[in-house]
Amino acid sequence: MSQMRNLEPGKAWTVLEPVKVWTVLGVFLNLMLLLPATTFMETSATTWRHSGPRLQLSHKEMHWTNSSAVFWSGGVSGGYQTLLLDESAGWLLVGGRDHIYLLHSDNLALPTRSIYWPAVKEHVDHCRLAGKNVSTDCGNYIRLLQPFNKTHVYVCGTGSYYPQCTYLDLGHSTEEPLFQLQDHAVESGRGKCPFSPQESFTARLTDGELYAGTSVDFMGANAAIFRTSIHSSSSHQHYIRTEAYQDHWLNEPEFVGSFSIPDTHSVDDDKVYFFFKEIAVESSQWDRKVYSRVARVCKNDVGGKRSLINRWSTFIKARLVCSVSGPGGIDTQFDELEDIFMLESKDSQNPIIYGVFSTSSSVFRGSAVCVYSMASIRAAFNGPFAHKEGPDHRWVEYKGRIPYPRPGTCPSATYDPLHKSTRDFPDDVVSFMRGHHLMWEPVLPATRHPVFMQVNVPHILRKVVVDRVEAEDGQYDILHLGTDNGKVLKALSVPKDSWETEEILLEELTVFQSHVPILSMELSTKRQQLYVSSEEGVVQLSLQRCQLYGKNCVDCCLARDPYCAWDGSSCSRYFPTNKRRARRQDVKHGDPMSQCHDAGGFDTVEAKLVYGVENNATFLECLPRSQQAPVKWTIQPPHNHTSRLFQDEARMVLMKQGLLVQRLEPGDAGLYTCSSLEHSFTQVLTRYNLQVIPQQSMAASQARAADPGAEAAGVRGGNGGHDQRHAHLNRNYKDLHMMGVASMGVASMGVDEYCEQMWYREKKKQQKLRQLKWKQTQIDNRKARVRRHDYGEDAHLH
Repeated sequence: MSQMRNLEPGKAWTVLEPVKVWTVLGVFLNLMLLLPATTFMETSATTWRHSGPRLQLSHKEMHWTNSSAVFWSGGVSGGYQTLLLDESAGWLLVGGRDHIYLLHSDNLALPTRSIYWPAVKEHVDHCRLAGKNVSTDCGNYIRLLQPFNKTHVYVCGTGSYYPQCTYLDLGHSTEEPLFQLQDHAVESGRGKCPFSPQESFTARLTDGELYAGTSVDFMGANAAIFRTSIHSSSSHQHYIRTEAYQDHWLNEPEFVGSFSIPDTHSVDDDKVYFFFKEIAVESSQWDRKVYSRVARVCKNDVGGKRSLINRWSTFIKARLVCSVSGPGGIDTQFDELEDIFMLESKDSQNPIIYGVFSTSSSVFRGSAVCVYSMASIRAAFNGPFAHKEGPDHRWVEYKGRIPYPRPGTCPSATYDPLHKSTRDFPDDVVSFMRGHHLMWEPVLPATRHPVFMQVNVPHILRKVVVDRVEAEDGQYDILHLGTDNGKVLKALSVPKDSWETEEILLEELTVFQSHVPILSMELSTKRQQLYVSSEEGVVQLSLQRCQLYGKNCVDCCLARDPYCAWDGSSCSRYFPTNKRRARRQDVKHGDPMSQCHDAGGFDTVEAKLVYGVENNATFLECLPRSQQAPVKWTIQPPHNHTSRLFQDEARMVLMKQGLLVQRLEPGDAGLYTCSSLEHSFTQVLTRYNLQVIPQQSMAASQARAADPGAEAAGVRGGNGGHDQRHAHLNRNYKDLHMMGVASMGVASMGVDEYCEQMWYREKKKQQKLRQLKWKQTQIDNRKARVRRHDYGEDAHLH
């Protein structure tokens, strides 16, 4: 028998299904998630791409290569959770444990200034006696840095579970800031800053008032959204907050971000939006689901007159949905909001909201980035309310009478002279607001699906900043993402036809050695720099590393990086205002055939002569220029004009660095070609002409090398021509392989170890050749200078 199941708030439709069918579908979803990624991608309505980054740099490579990275580790305490960037003044404030640091945003390697601001000893002792960890909890962790005016910054710290706030005076000089903490103005940080350094929180200072989402007790159980005045004359100012210990207001929230966004041209309509995740009140007590929320309050909200005194009377919230459609109409939900970023636009009322989400599923790990418009957020707040009714207290859409003025709207004397303040609201409006904070309709992404997604990877996305960039073929939003293992990703979403998008992962940089989580990120569009902090320190990254994509037009075009373009001689930074005929860039399609004149010159790669010994192993190296380009091998036997595509064989192993032939046979000789395919463009990477030396010939040659007397006797016996031929083979093998395969015995070591040794040997040989060429160039230059000098003296004498 069927049962009617009303959908929870945050759903856009109602379903009538038997309970058993829902159970079967839930099991089916779990089974689908357990399948390999390729199987799920084939059956999913949305393609889940897992291509690797085009540019991947380890922490060591970040130091060695020209990666344009500056590492700052000049702090003494760690815990660098808070960053504040001043674009115009050119400084970066860093909040750590017991310290505030002032860094130069142009170069973090320049001298650093710091202020020591520890917690009071009495509070440290109380924290220790309460059972907290002295080394990780009982310190003054700087959690809030907000600009107060042109010369002062409002700063708050945890104060060893006794939060405190004050002002940081930077003065008027930009070349040499004053950088002085005002100890005489220290005040309680309760309701402004969390007690714990690990607790998630958000705060936004606007119009002299601080809006904060934080807890107000030692245990962190009483979390609320506060507004407090931080003016010096705040003794007569009152605070306002959400109701305490009321689950339908806030249910174990974890605050993520907050922004001040005007709704109309009237200041009376200005609102502050809060983004957080919480235990969904719509779920049952046996199924504690986590939902992401967006909430808003009016700036001119002063609470009610007889009810909701010192409580928000305009607080409403809606669910944020970030999901992927699956087979059978089942959505995979990314429920847990990790970070939020507001991308400002020309219209201050309509910024773009980017959110990073993760899954709460125990079946698989995944992260996604969804983008929202303010129009969709306002539409949810202007839609129907959610309501609990019936004997089983199910959540349904409220269809009763909504009082006037509509709950959640801001009072304004311009629109309604009878309601100049929230204290003028009628009793039925205030009464309605006490029990109706949740909206029925969810907020859906602007693209209806994530713009970037990673599933079953060894990290979770935790931070995001977005840069809007002008390219040759349009405008793109580039995502800079921080992970929980010390990496920074650079990605973008390219729009295609019929609302489809293509995800491109440009870079994966390991910026911190110990794989610690990224704590904070700040973007400087003026200096084209990204500042990233963790427990280890702060890193300054250039937004582009164009020179590392390659040294030709094809590689630069295939990279599809909006920051980069081919300028005729190198892959360099793209400037929209610089109009040059030689500049080449194609972000949308990445088609080098339409951009590069030398795109057809990759089939003329010269074949390298390689010798291998029968029954031994040999390795043919082939390193693709991009991890997004699959590699294929073709084999052309001797005296044959046709090639065959390499297929998996028992003796041959296709590896990331090339092709390993574990046991050579005479029939393996031939021309081996390694090529890559990217965006329908094929380029030959390398060619090898493999010659197989018979085992008997190699054994005889090694025997003569071990017994020179026998070789001499052989020469005297008249077999010199035969022996010289074997000696010639031995020399060739020694030149190309340095007798490595025959003497090492590949069976005695692992395949990866053998390949690593071969790769290292080749790189070392190339390095020596470069050094010899450089020395020879220096000698030739000196000779040229001597010849010019001698010629000048001869001319002078004549």
